[in-house]
Amino acid sequence: MMNKKQCVAMLLAGGQGSRLGILTSDMAKPAIPYGGKYRIIDFPLSNCTNSGIDVVGVLTQYQPQVLNAYIGSGSPWDLDLAHGGVYVLPPYVKGKSGEWYSGTANAIYQNLQFIEQFNTDYVLILSGDHIYKMDYNRMLQFHIQNNADCTIAVREVPWDEASRFGIMNTAEDNSISEFEEKPAKPKSNKASMGVYIFTWEKLRQYLMADAQDPSSANDFGKNIIPAMLGDSQRMFAYDFEGYWKDVGTIESLWEANMDLLSLPMPIDLYDKKWRIYGRNPGMAPHFIAEGGSAKNSLITEGCEVYGRVDHSVLFAGVVVKEGASVIDSVLMPGAVVERGAQVRRAIIAEEAVIGAGSVIGGETGNIAVVGQNVVLPAGSVVKPGEQCSGK
Repeated sequence: MMNKKQCVAMLLAGGQGSRLGILTSDMAKPAIPYGGKYRIIDFPLSNCTNSGIDVVGVLTQYQPQVLNAYIGSGSPWDLDLAHGGVYVLPPYVKGKSGEWYSGTANAIYQNLQFIEQFNTDYVLILSGDHIYKMDYNRMLQFHIQNNADCTIAVREVPWDEASRFGIMNTAEDNSISEFEEKPAKPKSNKASMGVYIFTWEKLRQYLMADAQDPSSANDFGKNIIPAMLGDSQRMFAYDFEGYWKDVGTIESLWEANMDLLSLPMPIDLYDKKWRIYGRNPGMAPHFIAEGGSAKNSLITEGCEVYGRVDHSVLFAGVVVKEGASVIDSVLMPGAVVERGAQVRRAIIAEEAVIGAGSVIGGETGNIAVVGQNVVLPAGSVVKPGEQCSGK
């Protein structure tokens, strides 16, 4: 038995993220770059560190290589500890066959032994694909004060969007009376953020029962939470009011990056009291050439700008050559835009090369995407909303 830990975090990072198209063809969604120098998983990991939670199990499944290499020993997030730290937990292999995680609840069930070794009282369940800053310790204290079996973080969403979310209907004391998944006529606008704290003993009991039910989808939202509500367990909603973005689609990933260009920045990435940690390559400062310009943009170290950049996010090592223009776009690490190419309302993935004179995206329409390591020949055209994988 390891040293006792009051709370263990389990971070669900195995999703395929199919709505992100070619951006997730070679990597898990939480490994996707965001904000010039981060990856999405930096946010929940940094929240754990800043909240004093020092045991984090990261449950991987789909295309985990980039994520595994990125997390490494956990040192960027101060999670390389002798008693605790960050643990990458792939699906369990039994004998000759592995057993894939069949749902969010099954992923936790397959790791019961991992959690047991910390003799913990509480388990925090997180998603690896949301961008937000949150003090999980305050949520834990709320859970303890209410003597709750389960606490679910919620945030109010616009009423006209409420039918897109799992909605919590609550009493005056914030106890949850009903949970409705994407209701056509919502009675509340408190949307579940997919952040849960469970009293471990209780969760364990429900996970064991769920695993025995052949008709279950083994999912927290569809099975565990409705079962606990049905049994009148003590369940509470914890109100969160800060910035929170689910980056599950191309449009929302683009929007989340564009959000950083508005002032004041809706999520402060430079807050010294609540730092967002990440594994950053040490590179020389960015360089804007005499004929180049960069306006209203986020330009990271190692970038070289010889052309025009406006209202865009450029990650480390991006090069924009002479006569090229990049507007309203996101260029991920190592992307190159050759001479005279026009990139507008687009996401250019890591190490992609946009050939000279190419036209990517447009002033209107959906976001154009060029995939990782794609090398487009000179004069290529990728229309708004198109995804170019180079295959």
